[in-house]
Amino acid sequence: MRTTLNIDEDAFLAAKEVAARERVSIGEAVSRLIRRGLAPHRVSEPPPQPLRGRFALLPRRDEVITAEHVREIMEREGI
Repeated sequence: MRTTLNIDEDAFLAAKEVAARERVSIGEAVSRLIRRGLAPHRVSEPPPQPLRGRFALLPRRDEVITAEHVREIMEREGI
């Protein structure tokens, strides 16, 4: 089915990333993402984060993230 959608830029970028990774059209990627969203999630599995390019977007916070925050997390994660 052919239709026109107005979607947020981050949603479009996520669909484009899925399309490239799975080697399908953006329309097919959007269909797959919708189906995945409708499927029941496992309790232990967090919902996927939206992507901007190849980076996941995090929820907004009430604080500014500094380089020191990043260094602390990298040390904690062993990166």
